Amino acid sequence: MKFLYTFILMLCALCSNAQNITSSRWSDLFSYNNVLQIRQKNDGTLIAATQNGIFFYNPASGEVSKLSKANGLHEVKISAFDYNPETGTGLVGYTSGNMDVISDDGIQYVVDIPLSSGFTGNKKINHIFINGNQAVISANYGISIFNLDKKEFGDTAFFLEGSVYTASNEAVIFGGKVYAATAKGIKSHAIENSLFSIYSDWTTDRAGNFTQISTDGNLMVGATSSQLYKNTGSGFSSVSGSFVIKDVAVIGGQILVTENKKVSLLTDTGSVGRSYKSEEVLNTAWYTSSGIFSGSQSSGILNESSQSFKPDGPYDNRSYKIALGTKGRLWVSTGARDDRFNTEVRDSRNLGFYFYDGKEWIYPSYFKNNASIPFNIIDAAPDPSDYKNVFLSNYIYDKTLTKVGFYRMEYDDATKDFSMKKYYTTSDANSRPVGFVSDDNNNLFAIASFNPDLFYYNRASDVFIKKEHQVDDGLGGAQKPVYYEGMLWTPIPRRNIFTVVDLNGTPANLNDDKIYTLTSNNGLPGSGEGTLSIAIDKSGDAWIGSDKGLRVLYNAATEIKADSPQAEPVVIEENGVGEELFRDASVLQITVDSGNQKWVSVNGGGVFYLNSTGETTIHKFTAENSPLPTNSVTDIKIDESTGKVYFVTLDGIVTYQGDVTDVNENFGDVLVYPNPVVYANYKGNVRIKGLAEKTNIRITDAAGNLVHQAVARGGYYEWDLKNQRGARVASGIYFVLMTNEDGTDTATAKIAVVN
Repeated sequence: MKFLYTFILMLCALCSNAQNITSSRWSDLFSYNNVLQIRQKNDGTLIAATQNGIFFYNPASGEVSKLSKANGLHEVKISAFDYNPETGTGLVGYTSGNMDVISDDGIQYVVDIPLSSGFTGNKKINHIFINGNQAVISANYGISIFNLDKKEFGDTAFFLEGSVYTASNEAVIFGGKVYAATAKGIKSHAIENSLFSIYSDWTTDRAGNFTQISTDGNLMVGATSSQLYKNTGSGFSSVSGSFVIKDVAVIGGQILVTENKKVSLLTDTGSVGRSYKSEEVLNTAWYTSSGIFSGSQSSGILNESSQSFKPDGPYDNRSYKIALGTKGRLWVSTGARDDRFNTEVRDSRNLGFYFYDGKEWIYPSYFKNNASIPFNIIDAAPDPSDYKNVFLSNYIYDKTLTKVGFYRMEYDDATKDFSMKKYYTTSDANSRPVGFVSDDNNNLFAIASFNPDLFYYNRASDVFIKKEHQVDDGLGGAQKPVYYEGMLWTPIPRRNIFTVVDLNGTPANLNDDKIYTLTSNNGLPGSGEGTLSIAIDKSGDAWIGSDKGLRVLYNAATEIKADSPQAEPVVIEENGVGEELFRDASVLQITVDSGNQKWVSVNGGGVFYLNSTGETTIHKFTAENSPLPTNSVTDIKIDESTGKVYFVTLDGIVTYQGDVTDVNENFGDVLVYPNPVVYANYKGNVRIKGLAEKTNIRITDAAGNLVHQAVARGGYYEWDLKNQRGARVASGIYFVLMTNEDGTDTATAKIAVVN
């Protein structure tokens, strides 16, 4: 297992234009169900490529491990993979056209595919074939040759006729030539030839629409969707048999053909020597001395007994919102909205929601192969009274379709599955289900848009009752509200307003609520077209995100009832000039941790981690400098018991181990790290966590001289190892003396510094 552990655990060796984007703080919650390609190491370990990562399965030991953007890879959306067991080198190709080179030397990120500066076509990598120190890269523009020793590209052949590119679906090296399977036939050209890059010099060896090609060096097979053609060096001839071909591999002179739910191992004449039938839809397969292993769309690697092998993860990567429960439970919705949060964005796989029970991921059977109902689940909310009940909002524009509304499903511990218990219609054709919110007494509310209606859940009768008012009297839509101080705080994404529903202390009463509204007259951005997000912080201030920036309504519960409440921007200093924080940015999500710091998602801009006032950026995470799958994070949630932060995107979920856990007026388990601080190994700040909500800090040297003092808020502090004069402290032992705000609790720590 040397190869596997070497590149998973070692630091990445990156090209000059890439960054180290991983650390031990990150992990992924990606799906490893949909296997796109399988290869094998010399020790028998199978390597499976999936959309967002690679996993390894050793049939002898049963060991399963994974590699993703959270621990070494540089992108998501894998589209091609190959591995050479002789050199121990793997190539990962992405839909972006970039690649990762995996070897015992680490992982190198390759982005310099030699395309002309004016190229505007699709660079997706469709297939990779490694032959010794060369790899043939099939892409939507044609073929590129990659040198594995130098980690650089050689010749590129653009399959261009006029202004139209012909994609190379797959390609191999056979007999000194490159053979490419294209929609216009199998094309070939000598690889060591000065005319390689000229498409008109390529030969058509077999006409037809070819999707697959494979070789073991002695036998080459090309395939259309229904016919196999073999070539042993003297041209292509048909192989007998009738197939619906999805994938072809030549292994040891035998032809492995994958169909929708069947794998067949053929001789070069077409006779079947071995076969496997599956209940699952298959993408690919591989053959070893242990038998046939198939790559399924929904269950990872399957052996011939239909046993599944894969890392645990959700059913699919597509994710939109997440709910956190006790004992590590998670609920993830998969729907989405577009067109300024109006039109549903349904996925072709008709996904529902995923559930993590604290030990394993579960996908309800109700959503599998249920084509009669369109699903666009944009919220999955556990019942605050019973986690086994989950409420779902199925947001669909077309009300003539079946079961568009709210659902209630129930979980069974014994079967590890959910059953549908009840469907609740929203009645109004313009009332589209959005999400749920509960109050401090476990009363449950649901909200629907386009005409935003509020519903109260009556537990006794198991019905949702519509309130006798609309949250917004226009067509502004609605986002999922936040409950605070007896009120529901609701962003309105299609109008430049923000509404607050005061339940008047009687949540079940349908007609005594009061509506408060913020507009541009109350400080919302004048150019805004809608409000998108809301969070109430530990100080009782409402942080409101709009499509044109951020506003804060201080002392929100009192101020919202004033005659003219005023929300204010956060002003930061940039080069001596005051600048509005997130001016003109679309603020998708705001989350407050237990230390009152803010996590802010900006559409296309990644995630900002801000101090309590918003005036200082502690971290900024993007897809370029972190394992975030994209720069548009649709949800952020924090487990305050552990400090773990969940980032949700339509391309998958990653987590970050934050420093701030549940904070109160007393100290928790105070931890100083790194400690000792050896300058040759670490040049950053010393972190101290487990502090009280407000902590007075004094740092002295061994002689008792004061070196540094500060007041920390939020249970966390970083010391830059500088003394009060701004110079780095000398090598030695330093004592950290800490008291909480009223002096009733104390803590001490020691820090060793080696310069």
